[in-house]
Amino acid sequence: MEPLPSYWTYDRFLRQLYELGLADASFVGLDSTPIMANTKQNNPKSFVKTKFSKEVHPKCDPDCALGVHSASNQHNERRYEFYWGYKSHVLVDCISGLPLYELTTPANIMDSTVALDILAAANQIIPLQGCSFLADKGYDYDVKSIYNTVKSVYAGEAFIPLKKRNSKSKALPAGNLICDAGLAMHKDGKTTGNGRIRQKFCFPFRQSKRGVCPCNHKNWNNGKKNRGCVKYRIIPSDYRLSIDRSCLSFKRTYALCTECERYNSRFKASGQERLWVRNGNSAANLNTLAHISALAIALAAVLSGSHSYRASKSFRRSA
Repeated sequence: MEPLPSYWTYDRFLRQLYELGLADASFVGLDSTPIMANTKQNNPKSFVKTKFSKEVHPKCDPDCALGVHSASNQHNERRYEFYWGYKSHVLVDCISGLPLYELTTPANIMDSTVALDILAAANQIIPLQGCSFLADKGYDYDVKSIYNTVKSVYAGEAFIPLKKRNSKSKALPAGNLICDAGLAMHKDGKTTGNGRIRQKFCFPFRQSKRGVCPCNHKNWNNGKKNRGCVKYRIIPSDYRLSIDRSCLSFKRTYALCTECERYNSRFKASGQERLWVRNGNSAANLNTLAHISALAIALAAVLSGSHSYRASKSFRRSA
């Protein structure tokens, strides 16, 4: 029945690990994990059709929200599940696997909307200057502010894969787009608007009087001088689009992001995947206690000369 540790305790453990040289901010990764609320709507044996309806909010937990999380990491599988609950956003040191900052939000909060706040709060504890920021494609919802902040404020680099858009345009290795008839299109100037620059591509025989469009495009017989289809491609003019995501350096650095998933697995092993409390403050307190426990185990392992600071069972066996 003692008072709960404050968030200052979390900062104190983290500062001690940083001074000992275990925690570092050279490579930091941000990820979130779903936390199921203690409601009957999350029961997989419940077959009520309205259990995931926004109009039917769980009465036992007024602070939880309806969220969705991917049930598969495969790019070609669009599997997802709905749940009532919260999210635990954790900034992880990708070298040591220790949490640098954590934040609990309702499940309907997008990951990209809290990224800048987490980075600013973590920077007050451990300096993030010159860091490499790693995150999955969930943080690439045209949020240029994340890229620009990492580059300009923290003088770092962002390693975030681009989210695939529903683009039907095909291109040749030289960069020219292919029209609907399968012909290579020609460049026809650039257009500027909405803060972006687009390269215009046109049909190769747009001014031909005797040519024939193989697919009989609707713009071919429009009676104008320039005929045929027209397509556009955005020219990389900002930091987000200028990143070479196909190079070996990007792939090797982004591979360190798997440390976030490992930490989330250890976090779920503490029993926080499904809550037994029924309000937002209690859920946030339990999550903070779980993260403090991870830091406390790491600090005790370092002070005792053990190297099993990631797994609590291994540390107990060595003790």
